[in-house]
Amino acid sequence: MNSRIRVMLADDHPIVLAGLSALIKNQSDYELVGEATSGFSALALVREKAPDVAVLDISMPELNGILAAKRIKEEFPSVRILIMSVYEDRTYLNQAFEAGVSGYVLKRSAGEDLVQAIKAVYIGGLYVDPAIANRVFEPHKENRPLKGTTKLTDREMEVLRHAALGYTNKEIARLLDVNIKTIETFKARGSAKAGLKTRADIVRYAACKGWLANA
Repeated sequence: MNSRIRVMLADDHPIVLAGLSALIKNQSDYELVGEATSGFSALALVREKAPDVAVLDISMPELNGILAAKRIKEEFPSVRILIMSVYEDRTYLNQAFEAGVSGYVLKRSAGEDLVQAIKAVYIGGLYVDPAIANRVFEPHKENRPLKGTTKLTDREMEVLRHAALGYTNKEIARLLDVNIKTIETFKARGSAKAGLKTRADIVRYAACKGWLANA
């Protein structure tokens, strides 16, 4: 049985793609299963190769990395997605999390951090480039739990933690051995108690609570 992490890379810059490919090929516990140069070719490659982790450049022709990530998560929820980007502002981070990605790494630090980032998302964790992590995890007034609200139950916390890590409702239902409607109820109830409206809110909340530290 192949125990190596199966990785797919997508970037429309040949030199960048070649460098990343060489980096992955140099790792004994990683297997590069394919390369793509556009969003649509990345989607087609995921359909063909079913990688464990798809690494997507945020800026690609035809279909950008965030839209490609959303399509991939809809069709293949078990594939973990790592976005590479030159953008460091919160807007792109939020968009990536809303699309269902599990990691966001800056291109300027990919040479040093990409291997670690892939491993983190593969084992079910969340990875955000250390240079911008504070922009995601910094608690904001509008995302703090409302005073006087009922505390979250253990199951609500469990469901929100898995949602923050990128699991879909269907995956969480399978992990917890309950039906998907139950998961939707726990997620909605927990989000309402904590004042969370989006997945980016859930990620920030989970990080501030320390739920992701040992993911």
